[in-house]
Amino acid sequence: MIKLSNSSVLKIEEICDRYKDEPTPLMMILSDIQNEYGYIPLEVQELVSRRTGISVAEIYGVVTFYSFFSLTPKGKYVIGCCLGTACYVKGAQQVIDKFSEILEIKPGETTKDGLFTLDALRCIGACGIAPAVSISGTVYPKMSVDQVPKIINEYRSREAQA
Repeated sequence: MIKLSNSSVLKIEEICDRYKDEPTPLMMILSDIQNEYGYIPLEVQELVSRRTGISVAEIYGVVTFYSFFSLTPKGKYVIGCCLGTACYVKGAQQVIDKFSEILEIKPGETTKDGLFTLDALRCIGACGIAPAVSISGTVYPKMSVDQVPKIINEYRSREAQA
């Protein structure tokens, strides 16, 4: 259970008020909150409900239905492994298993250091370059198990230099 700071409450209320004249404001509100804080925990959903009159059940349904919303904090680097049909038949399961092994997390989890989140995605629309992996917006085409350690080391090196 998180405790929202006064400044966070004011910011979330401001986001809600920004869309008060929209006929269907929920997706815009949740998107802005996700972009601002990186996730949308229950306490925030309750605040949005009080401010907008939209039920917590509806808000929770939207947050859990769309994969770009999250109930928990994401890592600095979000690794999305496509497991759609084209990627799957070209070895995507082995690729995500390798990421999972190296990072010591399962899909949907974040590393203890907060650096990586591993997500299994259904389709990222990159079937022609299968298997595809997206890391914080950068798409890696034709991924192989052999490439995974190198990519993880590159991101860890960036952090060590920062």
